[in-house]
Amino acid sequence: MSSNLDKTTLALGEVAVFKIQIIDVNGENVQIAARNELLPFHFEMVNDSIASQKDIYLRSVKFAVFQEGKFTIPVIEVKVGDKILKTIPYEVEVINTAKKGDEINDIMKNKEVKLDVKDYWEMYKFYILLALLVIAIIVLIIGIVKWGRKQKGSPAVTTNQTLKDLEKLRKKNYIETENFRAFYVELIEISRAFITKQYQIPADVLLTDDLVTYMKSTNAISQENEKIVEEIFL
Repeated sequence: MSSNLDKTTLALGEVAVFKIQIIDVNGENVQIAARNELLPFHFEMVNDSIASQKDIYLRSVKFAVFQEGKFTIPVIEVKVGDKILKTIPYEVEVINTAKKGDEINDIMKNKEVKLDVKDYWEMYKFYILLALLVIAIIVLIIGIVKWGRKQKGSPAVTTNQTLKDLEKLRKKNYIETENFRAFYVELIEISRAFITKQYQIPADVLLTDDLVTYMKSTNAISQENEKIVEEIFL
């Protein structure tokens, strides 16, 4: 069994990820704290994902802390069959990045500035890159479906639902309001959900490197689409 905390110093409200991975489960019953009850009360749950298959158990907990100080993720006991496994403890320091006395700059009058091609690129590059990202994900979905048909004959196609999710995302107007981070996060979640439902791959909890390794080992999708996954998620 292994565990991992992606960062030990957080700003107030910043999201971190705590993961537990157990391999060679061999179909044994895994007993661990219920969903959203794994961490102490100081840790506010953002998302608690569980992926369990015959030989592997994955637990990915996204959390945030809204109080300054040092907090501990204690040793967590996991019972696998008759064996008791334990994680190591982690200490998390939460800091307030906005302190009293911070200097606030005065707002100056707007000055007219002449823009060239480079300036326009800097202004609109996010729109262009995000549009290309959406196109890449749609190509990935189509490619996965075609590959699945070749490999399995008639996979459980969830393309229509995924396209509906993409349409819902478009209507949220994240790009128009320049909330690029929220757009990218939801776009990646939609992509991971598609891969998870279409091929029963725990894409919703695996890190990108682990996901690519898993797909290569199971030959779930083509090598071309594996490269697209790497380019989109990294």
